[in-house]
Amino acid sequence: MEHLLEMRDLSIDLYRGKRTPPVKLVEGVDLSIGKKRSFGVVGESGCGKSITCSSIMGLLSFPLSVGKGSSIRFACSDGQEVEITSLSPAGLRRLRGKEISMIFQEPMTALDPMYTIEAQIAEALSFHTAMTKGEMHDAALEMLRKVKIPRPDQILKDYPHHLSGGMLQRVMIAIALINNPRLLIADEPTTALDVTIQAQILDLMNELRDGYDTSVIMITHDLGVIAETCEEVAVFYAGQVVEQASVEAIFHETAHPYTSGLLQSVTSLDSAQKELYTIRGAVPTAGNFSPGCRFADRCSRCMPVCKEKAPALTQVAPGHLCRCWLHAGAENMGKEEAV
Repeated sequence: MEHLLEMRDLSIDLYRGKRTPPVKLVEGVDLSIGKKRSFGVVGESGCGKSITCSSIMGLLSFPLSVGKGSSIRFACSDGQEVEITSLSPAGLRRLRGKEISMIFQEPMTALDPMYTIEAQIAEALSFHTAMTKGEMHDAALEMLRKVKIPRPDQILKDYPHHLSGGMLQRVMIAIALINNPRLLIADEPTTALDVTIQAQILDLMNELRDGYDTSVIMITHDLGVIAETCEEVAVFYAGQVVEQASVEAIFHETAHPYTSGLLQSVTSLDSAQKELYTIRGAVPTAGNFSPGCRFADRCSRCMPVCKEKAPALTQVAPGHLCRCWLHAGAENMGKEEAV
């Protein structure tokens, strides 16, 4: 297996009853995450980025499920390749926290208020290792030092409500990395933090990623975070990948109008514009997608074909993919008509 993780034709269904077909919240996602790489997933709220990454962890719960024909393959540290969509609950538990870990968006709700920080770090170790209580204490202490938490001896004895948001996020990172996973999924890890703490957390994640040789999937709506932490990025819109390329290409050779809109929405102190740019309209709800391009109603460059036929994900340059009729050209139109 060439990559660490490979998603092929991934769809996520919303069950609506036995007599009603499910709604596809995510559809046709093909992503490959390389070993020791940092991959960004960006888009507006509700575009499907978080549930796509939750499917990697096997964390989708009823009424959500991975659709038929979907594949998520992962290369484990022992050399075996596993199909995550076909793993049993026990198999998923062995994978989670050991091979694949996740940093959740809200550390205050992700940590249990009834247990100390040490108990919650030790839980991850006790499930996946045969360490003694003393060894787990030493490992937790060392991990808190690595995530630059002051007074680690005291922090281990504290409860989550004793710590600030930035400190809790560091604890979450410590728990996620304690078993040296091959893949770390970070779901909006800096959203609830102030700007200064955000910068510290991002710097910390970059340092730990290099030190642990861990691949990272960064889920965010903030292109500044993407620029600072990622090497490749996929832009999600309405449950589909609309553009995928290196970070440099996304910022300097933007192909999709939606990506251009996201970039224009980023403000700068050096900018001369007096009004904030916003993309008109709203993301369509699942089940109400038009037969054409899902961004057509919000796009300033919309053409008649955009509302009639859905464009395919087309290569516009080596390693640069875009789902737009501006780049699909006559060749892609012919394919659509042939279908």
